Amino acid sequence: MRGLIVEAGRADSVRYVDDLPEPDESEGQVLVQALAVGVCGTDREIIAAEYGTAPGPDGRLVIGHESLGRVISDDSGRWQPGELVAGVVRRPDPVPCVNCLVGEWDMCRNGQYVECGIKERHGFARERWRVEPDFAVALDPALIEVGMLLEPTSIVAKAWEHIERIGLRARYDPRTVLVTGAGPIGLLAALLGRQRDLEVHVLDRADTGPKPDLVAGLGATYHTGSVCDIGFQPDLVLECTGAPQVIAQVIDQVGPNGTVALTGVSSGGRKLALDLGGLNRDMVLENNVVFGSVNANLRHWQEAAHALRSADPDWLAALITRRVPADHYTEALENRPDDIKVVLDFAS
Repeated sequence: MRGLIVEAGRADSVRYVDDLPEPDESEGQVLVQALAVGVCGTDREIIAAEYGTAPGPDGRLVIGHESLGRVISDDSGRWQPGELVAGVVRRPDPVPCVNCLVGEWDMCRNGQYVECGIKERHGFARERWRVEPDFAVALDPALIEVGMLLEPTSIVAKAWEHIERIGLRARYDPRTVLVTGAGPIGLLAALLGRQRDLEVHVLDRADTGPKPDLVAGLGATYHTGSVCDIGFQPDLVLECTGAPQVIAQVIDQVGPNGTVALTGVSSGGRKLALDLGGLNRDMVLENNVVFGSVNANLRHWQEAAHALRSADPDWLAALITRRVPADHYTEALENRPDDIKVVLDFAS
């Protein structure tokens, strides 16, 4: 069987091989034919050996966590052949911690979870993969061209849920949302904001290419430049860049009783002059909240499936700027200026 692997911990070891064994039945009762896998920054970081852990002693890790496939068979009888599914990325730890015990594995407390294509479990960039019945998520057949967007959508579905939970500490009536970064996460965060009938503003460095039109297609407003120049104090911020300077600016810019959700992961190593005392004063006096959000549990995946089903299919399709045959994976890993989401095609 063919698939895309790395030797975990060794930089630039990625290659497309044809000697993978069939997926082991221990991975789940549902056997799935891969259709496509989305490529994201996490995959590039694993390829660069910044992290990533193999499941076995041979050190090989099948990468790919943004999945889309069609059920071949299911020994449990819950899934029918032909159904369109995606595989949940994270599995709860075996102890389990108090959160994993109740299905909130995205909030694992002891770090013993595993993640498909990332940590101690093979991913989905292979011709066939398996998943447990409880960790497969159904997709509407109409999403066959864009279903690999489910995983990044689940990330922002969780962030939105937590924003709304935090808002219940007082009267929750937000009107304006600022999303920083118009990559896939940022654009999907903006989509979910518009689906909530909020006034959405998106800030990005690009002033050409597809991003301004995609934002306009949502009925949102596109900005370039600095956070300080947007001209208003947003009620909510979803920060999707991980850029330290942008993070500092949105915390300073958010309005009273505002909430900032940090979804971008910073690379670290860069020092930034920051008036932490002044920032603390403003946050305390204005009752502001800043929180981090990563991964998603099954509830968020199901919310994401609903969000994609409710979205304009042409708009979703426009997020996918390149489709590359799986055996041409090197092209998919190139960073091109107008890329938003690049997809590895296993169906061709």
